Amino acid sequence: MANMVQLEINGIPVEVPAGTSILNAAKAVQVKIPTLCYHPDLRPWAACGICVVRQAGSPKLLRACCTDVAPGMKITTHDADIVRVRRTVLELILANHPNDCLQCPRNNNCELQKLAADFGIRENPFPADVPPIPVDKSTPSIVLNPEKCIKCGRCALVCQEMQDVWALEFIGRGEKTRMAPAADVTLNESPCIKCGQCSAHCPVGAIYENDETRKVWDALRDTDKVCVVQIAPAVRVAIGEAFGQEPGKLMTGPTYAGLRRLGFKAVFDTNYSADVTIMEEGSEFIERFTKGGALPLITSCCPAWTDWMEKYASDFINNFSSAKSPQQMLGVLAKTYYAEKMKIDPAKIFMVSVMPCTAKKFEISRSETMFSSGHQDIDVVLTTRELARMFKSAGIDFLKLEAEEADSVLGDYTGAGTIFGVTGGVMEAALRTAYCLITGEAQPPSIDFTAVRGMEGVKEATIDIKGTKVNIAVAHQMGNVEQVLNAVREDRKAGRKPRYDFIEVMACRGGCIGGGGQPTGANDEVRKARTAGIYTDDEKCTLRMSHLNPQVQKLYAEFLGKPLSPKAHKLLHNHYHAKKIYAK
Repeated sequence: MANMVQLEINGIPVEVPAGTSILNAAKAVQVKIPTLCYHPDLRPWAACGICVVRQAGSPKLLRACCTDVAPGMKITTHDADIVRVRRTVLELILANHPNDCLQCPRNNNCELQKLAADFGIRENPFPADVPPIPVDKSTPSIVLNPEKCIKCGRCALVCQEMQDVWALEFIGRGEKTRMAPAADVTLNESPCIKCGQCSAHCPVGAIYENDETRKVWDALRDTDKVCVVQIAPAVRVAIGEAFGQEPGKLMTGPTYAGLRRLGFKAVFDTNYSADVTIMEEGSEFIERFTKGGALPLITSCCPAWTDWMEKYASDFINNFSSAKSPQQMLGVLAKTYYAEKMKIDPAKIFMVSVMPCTAKKFEISRSETMFSSGHQDIDVVLTTRELARMFKSAGIDFLKLEAEEADSVLGDYTGAGTIFGVTGGVMEAALRTAYCLITGEAQPPSIDFTAVRGMEGVKEATIDIKGTKVNIAVAHQMGNVEQVLNAVREDRKAGRKPRYDFIEVMACRGGCIGGGGQPTGANDEVRKARTAGIYTDDEKCTLRMSHLNPQVQKLYAEFLGKPLSPKAHKLLHNHYHAKKIYAK
């Protein structure tokens, strides 16, 4: 049991475990201390100074986010002097921040804006000083506007410590300090993997998704185009947050309905192509595991992870599954299989993906294999945030929409498809089908492989498939991946069989439910709620194994032949190449 510390906060006795910050101790007695640079995902580093508090007997103000409690402390969190200091800090930040809230992507959802309102700041005694700095629009995924940066450092901490990418850092000193890609290159020239976690953690509008809603509106107005759309599993448990719903609320049917109201001719579900992914990737694993091949097999559904791997771990390229991501599989199937069945000219199909991920915007043109249909397989990727804005601008009362179904033939899915949205989900879906294909049995003794679930950064397990041991590892959040890869490297160096047979990696914490394109404000509590929503979707499905999806069975019977067939390889598989960490 942890040692407990007794103290007072605003005269209220409180007892908390040793090592608790004053900030979190205050929460225990329902006292809210304002913060700006602090985020529960990140180590506190006291950059902003807004969380200052007073300790009795000390002339110095303490920063509550990074000061641990001590026995007998008497802390005052709010008095006239403290409020004055906080207000002055805010005024100084605002003096160096553009005053264009109405045009900012974070308007009405900005932490700085909210604090300014809370403190009633209507005029600023400090003169405005916002030096012009060019906006970086070099990547298809995210935009960096350094003029809006408040130097809280969240994005750098996320990029360096959570994601182990090191694409962002502070450059310059004093008043010339600014946030920029390392080595002062553009984002596209930097090690950036486009995961968007910087944008998800930025408290203001300094980093945000590349908004492509105008392209979609233009396509919807074009009578010569057949606009179709797909939604990813993680979107359905998060989009409701943009309309005041609790995280994790399943909004699948209303999202289908809203997309039709926007004008899409067909609404598909990425969960369907997740089932197809399992047929290809699961078959690839079984072939390597039973007949020999490069092990461990590593999943390749996450474009931020594949970009990181090509830059930082190219020695694992041969271990990567060649199967495309579900997004890309559905895109190519829409412009081949669906177009053929519906007798539509594939050149007229405009394929939109709604994803929880900013890296998906990069994925659609990452290589020539993203044009396997003879056209660009996916035309535009929207994040969850962008779709929410489209619903609002179209006047759609989202929460009152009646649920609708997705369109066949690319809409039916199993529970295995939907769990792709969480860490461990791809692995669990693959194991459900692999068990059946290896043993010939109708289903595993237990359909739920709980060993791969949870928020631990790395999960390891040995799965017994009728006496055959399969060693697996699941990692999420890029900063956790190196330990798994290094373990395999150690085995290679020692000439041993790799300790893992199958590895799943997702770049974002929690998996896609915590993607960089999801509604902002996510923490582990939010991620757990979204995860619970995904598993609820899985459990309510009549079929919970990918190979049992009738529409997937029909796809192979009518079009692809069998998993890993030459046609399947041509349309549904990919290849990877080593990249320089810096493009220059």
